[in-house]
Amino acid sequence: MKLLKFAAIDIGTNAVRILFTNIIEDDNEVSFTKSSIIRVPIRLGTDVFTTGKISEIKQEKLVLAMIAFKNLMEVQDVVRYRACATSAMREATNGMQVVKKIKEESGITIDIIDGKDEAEIIYNNRVIESPDNKHSYLYVDIGGGSTEITLFSKGEIIASKSFNIGTIRLLNNTIDSGKLNSLKNWLTGIKKNYKNIELIGSGGNINKLLKLSREKEGKPLPIKVLKDVYDTIKSYSYKDRIKILGLNPDRADVIIPASDLLFKIIKWSGTKEIIVPKVGIADGIVKQLYSEYRLKK
Repeated sequence: MKLLKFAAIDIGTNAVRILFTNIIEDDNEVSFTKSSIIRVPIRLGTDVFTTGKISEIKQEKLVLAMIAFKNLMEVQDVVRYRACATSAMREATNGMQVVKKIKEESGITIDIIDGKDEAEIIYNNRVIESPDNKHSYLYVDIGGGSTEITLFSKGEIIASKSFNIGTIRLLNNTIDSGKLNSLKNWLTGIKKNYKNIELIGSGGNINKLLKLSREKEGKPLPIKVLKDVYDTIKSYSYKDRIKILGLNPDRADVIIPASDLLFKIIKWSGTKEIIVPKVGIADGIVKQLYSEYRLKK
């Protein structure tokens, strides 16, 4: 038996995360187990979607986080890592300058990935290994700056698209009706051509909805249950979502626009239930890293 540790860094619009994963190779069997995850709510999108660039204060916080992540990876003997930045960094006019600064000060190399790459990484999670051929699946990841949607049927990607609609943009009212109409038209077109669509939802806000529902992870969650949880959350003030429901301050505000967007996607796609496997881009990065590691052995 061989134990390997891989790490994935996800520099998102709302938060920055590092996921440590134990990979156990035992003869011909390979298993992935999450070891730990650290989340830092830097919220790059607040700068980028209002001023177009990342401020000096946010840059310093990001550098400090990357230095901390680098030290943690060294302590834990990480074999491979990859750091990916998504919507906020790719839209920032000084995004490449920030990437260069982080490399110089922390030693961490960051890849700024586009929406298509992001969707493909998320799809690498393969949350349904043996899909039901009677169904088509929409894999939806709602982030702070963008929403990635992948349609797959019979185990193959049929279509994949990234929309610049995310929770921080919605919170800041920087989404015009044209972008929402584009999403609606794309989904209604899929609804027309594919029947029995099931939704697979990922992202911090969707995971929190599942947790608050107390339903079992990985099992289909009826939309009515999801709506009841949302109605409960919405009935609380921002302060009470933190004090009573125990939400993090940077989750307590964005969970409402995230849920509103999720219900629009549910309505436009015609799905009746949602599967929440609690995986995201970081998990997909680890799977991708391990595949590359095996090819080079």
